[in-house]
Amino acid sequence: MKKMLMAGAVALGALATSATGVLADWAPPGPIKMLIAFRAGGGTDTQARLIAEELEKRHGWKVVPEQLTGKGGANMAAALKDMPNDGSVIGMAVTETFAYNMIAGKRQAYAQEDFTALTTTAGFQMGIIAPTTKGWKTWEDMIAAAKGGSVRFGVMSPKLGDIAYLIGKHEGVDFNIVSFKGGKGVLNALSAGDADVGFGAGTQTKAVLAGDMVQMASGLSKRLNITPDAPTLQELGMDLQADGYFVFMAPAGLPDEARTAISDAIAEIVQDESTKAHGIIKKGFGGTVVIKGAELDKVMADDLVAAKELLERASQ
Repeated sequence: MKKMLMAGAVALGALATSATGVLADWAPPGPIKMLIAFRAGGGTDTQARLIAEELEKRHGWKVVPEQLTGKGGANMAAALKDMPNDGSVIGMAVTETFAYNMIAGKRQAYAQEDFTALTTTAGFQMGIIAPTTKGWKTWEDMIAAAKGGSVRFGVMSPKLGDIAYLIGKHEGVDFNIVSFKGGKGVLNALSAGDADVGFGAGTQTKAVLAGDMVQMASGLSKRLNITPDAPTLQELGMDLQADGYFVFMAPAGLPDEARTAISDAIAEIVQDESTKAHGIIKKGFGGTVVIKGAELDKVMADDLVAAKELLERASQ
């Protein structure tokens, strides 16, 4: 990942002059409708609305945020693919929407080829957490408790449900996997005693730092910034990870100048430390991660391959 981010940074610097020219030359044909795939007040929604405000402030583009939720972003994606590809409509979801959530249902309503990938804004801070009141300090403590009785494992997506199932299979325990709406829903369930352990995607940061939650493992392929001592699932012997990004997309066929202008405008905002968007991303998700262009196309394609492998493993 470090190599990927460094490459992205070099590319951004090399293209700075030409990007400025594209931004100056391109303008949307009218107001930009910004579809948001998740509920109001969540991490995706908050980022999107702050970015929309800054786009209007910096470039004079009228941006109209609009919620279109449901099915892990699939409802938004299915609608976005059929909308105008002239830069007047973009959507914000997560990479999971265009990989696992796209193929996990009974009917695939869209494909990656239906979209133009614009840019990521941040990566997940996916951790496996539990209330400190449970008395568990380590991963081994939680697994021992699961072997001694029922443990409710909170998840916020089918993909994470499959990962929780495979964790249990590896550890020889049968978790009671319970689904909640969003990372905040899992956190609320843990706080209320409706779940014993669960995934957090960034919303847990404040609770972990305050000592209300313990983060026993990283759900990513790397350790998390706020709990560098917590091992990854790979370090615990499992070939599992829940890496992912917040991502902006547009319908397929978006002209190159529009793709570059919109992607660079959003990237500029989230990387600018003076913006509210940058602040909320740093606070909730450990900092910005900007991937765009051909590099983002590859990330999306690789995520789809990994999603297919996960589904196959979970079905065995």
